[in-house]
Amino acid sequence: MPKMLPEVFVSHAGLTSKVSKELKKGKLRKLGSRVYTSNLAEKAEVLIKRHTWHIVGELFPKSVIVDRTALEHRPASDGSVFIVSKKKRTVTLPGLRIYPRKGHGPLKEDKPFMGKLYLSCPARAFLENLCPRRLRKGKISRTLSRQEIEERLEMLLQRAGMDALQNLRDDARAICSKLKLKKEFKILDALIGALLGTRKVRMSSAVGRARARGLPYDPKRLDLFQKFYEILAGNPTPERTNPKARSALPFFEAYFSNFIEGTEFTVEEAADIIFEGKIPKNRPEDAHDILGTYQLVSDTREMKKCPRTEEEFIALLKKRHALIMQGRPEMHPGQFKTEPNRAGATLFVAPDLVEGTLRKGFQWMQGLNTPFQKAIYIMFLVAEVHPFADGNGRCARIMMNAELIAEEQSRIIIPIIFRDDYLTALRALTHQGRAKPLIRALDFAQKYTSLIDWSDFKKAHKMLIKTHAFEDELKGHRLVLP
Repeated sequence: MPKMLPEVFVSHAGLTSKVSKELKKGKLRKLGSRVYTSNLAEKAEVLIKRHTWHIVGELFPKSVIVDRTALEHRPASDGSVFIVSKKKRTVTLPGLRIYPRKGHGPLKEDKPFMGKLYLSCPARAFLENLCPRRLRKGKISRTLSRQEIEERLEMLLQRAGMDALQNLRDDARAICSKLKLKKEFKILDALIGALLGTRKVRMSSAVGRARARGLPYDPKRLDLFQKFYEILAGNPTPERTNPKARSALPFFEAYFSNFIEGTEFTVEEAADIIFEGKIPKNRPEDAHDILGTYQLVSDTREMKKCPRTEEEFIALLKKRHALIMQGRPEMHPGQFKTEPNRAGATLFVAPDLVEGTLRKGFQWMQGLNTPFQKAIYIMFLVAEVHPFADGNGRCARIMMNAELIAEEQSRIIIPIIFRDDYLTALRALTHQGRAKPLIRALDFAQKYTSLIDWSDFKKAHKMLIKTHAFEDELKGHRLVLP
């Protein structure tokens, strides 16, 4: 035996006597049949989890990881691992239970894994998971459910595209005879055909049914929207009216909303564009962006329109995008994106999932009660889906303020100095599921907006300057209430 014992190892005939001596000396601890550890401090479950695949490989060399384990790539929730092996005896260890079964040995398509094991290729994994399920009383199923398989196929389609599903089908066709799983291949073939829109099959999963209807959606985004909805619905929200709002407020709403997106003008330049019709020769597209935004947000009748159905939501969103992006025909005003888009580390909803995700997300919004709840929910919904090639942030904030204006509540503007607070809060919800930073940020922004006297342009401008609205946060200033 080497001087330094492995943290976890499987004993064999050549080590039996030495292991016995080390056990008596208190230098080893037994974890299970033939399994020992030199780590005397950590819990057995922790050690087993850390060395799961080494243990499986040592106890069942040349076995193939199959069934649900081959798709989940980890032990099941109860610690079960399923393999094909010539050995028949189930092995139970703390936090781990290894179930061997008869079956075809490694195929050439299966991959060597962790030294002494083989991992089923994706085609084999899907075929074997489609075998008839034999539920064991009180134990987890050896295979995934039909719904779970559909969800994994949909995920593969979302991440890797149509070619990935077609390749999976071709691979499964090539090996199904060897595995004696021709019936299972017919099922897989039908499911893939349904997801690709070439077959009509009754699907078990919600995502599968949505894809078959032609309105697939992003399930992870839906989980996030549901979480945001639940937090909003369970918390009181402010009621802030602003009867003094005049033309100054729509101007600065359009000005700041474009500034956030990088369309930067001085206030004087923006005023010339909006009120005097002076379009800079060197920046006509940027000028039309701010002008289109202003024309929309200053139209009180238009801004009081709020969607009551999914159809109205989609139509209103497209209409408003067309209005603010009318100066950029290359960005396809009023049309959903056809190419993926991202911002930094955030990859937004895939083009083919946009409408379905918007529709599903809107269903959650219908359960909210107050204008503020609806406003910030619809803003996040549009911002998170990012349905257009450009102009998504502006559209999101316009949809937000429309919900407030319709109920005579104060709009929300995001001054330059508050831009990073707003964007950081959005990212916290996107990446970490933390909703409170966004709720707090928009609550403060609405309170700030409601305290500005918008009845006179010059007066409003002075108050914005005094409260640092135009400052750069990096210079150490903060937005202060009037």
